[in-house]
Amino acid sequence: MADLILTANLDDADDFYASLLAAYDGLDKPASDALNARLILILANHIGDADVLSEAVKTAAGYST
Repeated sequence: MADLILTANLDDADDFYASLLAAYDGLDKPASDALNARLILILANHIGDADVLSEAVKTAAGYST
């Protein structure tokens, strides 16, 4: 079982963030929500570890906005 990584672990984070913002550019709320859902499912499939994914969901749900 892998552990959920919560420390910085992304190469070229600024470039990734820019490309992520660009993907949402011009989308309305329904299209943005659909992109979110697709991205979550693609990344969940890539991770492939149900325990890590469950921990990620619990961690994200515990964050307040």
